Amino acid sequence: MAAITAGMVMELRQATGLGMMECKKALTETDGDFKAAEELLRIKSGAKASKAASRVTAEGVVSAFITPDGKSGAVAEINCETDFVAKNDDFVAFAKNVAEIVAKSDPADIDALLALPMDSSTVEETRKALVMKLGENVSIRRFERYATTTGKLSSYLHGSKIGVLLNYTGGDDSMGRDLCMHIAASKPKSVDASGVNPEEIATERRIAIEKAKEAGKPEAMLEKIAEGTVQKFLKDVTLLGQVFVKAEDGKQTIEQFLKVKGATVTAFQMFVVGEGIEKKVEDYAAEVAATVAAIKKG
Repeated sequence: MAAITAGMVMELRQATGLGMMECKKALTETDGDFKAAEELLRIKSGAKASKAASRVTAEGVVSAFITPDGKSGAVAEINCETDFVAKNDDFVAFAKNVAEIVAKSDPADIDALLALPMDSSTVEETRKALVMKLGENVSIRRFERYATTTGKLSSYLHGSKIGVLLNYTGGDDSMGRDLCMHIAASKPKSVDASGVNPEEIATERRIAIEKAKEAGKPEAMLEKIAEGTVQKFLKDVTLLGQVFVKAEDGKQTIEQFLKVKGATVTAFQMFVVGEGIEKKVEDYAAEVAATVAAIKKG
């Protein structure tokens, strides 16, 4: 039997929003398997999907750049250790330069990007100099670049923490920006169902079946119930299935909106600063108490 620590219970509580005792019991029943415990809680209590993905747990900024001819653009996430440094003018300027270089030079990966020219040096040397100046680690975490010959590009930054890059056809610049703002607000996983991870769909189907069983639904109804749940899930997580945030009737989906405009979405990329990165939480009170105890002993 795996040891269930307070940290494990707290992490599951943050992910599901459920009580400590419920989370501890689920971890105990699943022998400490986090994903299995989360799934068990969703089946038994109807808990919503994990909130963990929406937590911002690292500092930095997202930057975006579209070339003047509108044919290539990029979005990039640059990380640092504190929010204080994330607001530093030199750090922000470095992030903007990174996005511009990616858009114009099309590096294959981060290593290739680091070797490209920046100012009178390279991106890597400029990064190192910034680390020395700011006293914090600075890293380029990820980037995405789009290029188009017949379509259009649009970008949107929500403050400096969320950035969206959109590749679309038809419509006008205003429509492109509206779509970017919708993506930043609604956070779809993909354009349509084909871009959703099959494992996520399988998980939703499995949970729906188990919840239906728990509710005493007839065996003959399980697949139909599961299919309905999956379709609702896909509407929630795909761009085309979501209700447009600016829909006047509160019902028009993005797919319907695009049809009216005679437009299509080719691709989009959204970055949220720190998404998926676990950040160490410092317990300064405990650290001080330990220091005081050590002093008394010695």
